[in-house]
Amino acid sequence: MNSQVCVDASFILRTLVPDLFTEQALTLLANWQHTQIGLIAPALLAFEVTATLRRYVHFKRLTPAQGDKAFEQFLQMNIWLSHQNGIFPLAWQMAKQFHRPTAYDTAYLALAQLVHSEFWTADEKLYNSVKKKLSWVKWVGSVALSSAGEVE
Repeated sequence: MNSQVCVDASFILRTLVPDLFTEQALTLLANWQHTQIGLIAPALLAFEVTATLRRYVHFKRLTPAQGDKAFEQFLQMNIWLSHQNGIFPLAWQMAKQFHRPTAYDTAYLALAQLVHSEFWTADEKLYNSVKKKLSWVKWVGSVALSSAGEVE
C-alpha cells in the first residue's frame, strides 16, 4: 500500500463540517493517521477549504465560532501541499479528457496520478465522471462502516 493518499477539499470539508459522509471521512482520516498514511493535495486545497469555510460563515451555515473552530482544525491538519510543476499541465489535459468544466478537481487527480496514490473525494459527480477509467479514485460515500465505526 502507498504511504500517502491524495485528498480534495470536499473530503477535508467533510471532516470539519458535519454533512453527508462525515462519519466515513473521519473514520478514514483516523485510520490513515493510525497507519501513518500521509495526506497530500495540490496547494490549491488550502484556498478552497479556507474560501468554503468563510462562505459557510457568511451565509450562516456555520456560526462565526464554528467557522473559527473549523478553520483552526484545518490549520492543524498535517497535509503536504504540493506545488509540483507537472500538476497543472496534466490537470488541463484531464479536464479535457473527462469533460470537466474547470481544472480545480482535475488538479487533485493529476497529483494523485503523478505520485501514484489513491485519490479520495466526497464529490460524487467527479467520482462518477472518472471511476470507469481511474480505478484509484475513491468516493467517501462508497465506504461502508461496521457497527464499531471502522471502515470495511
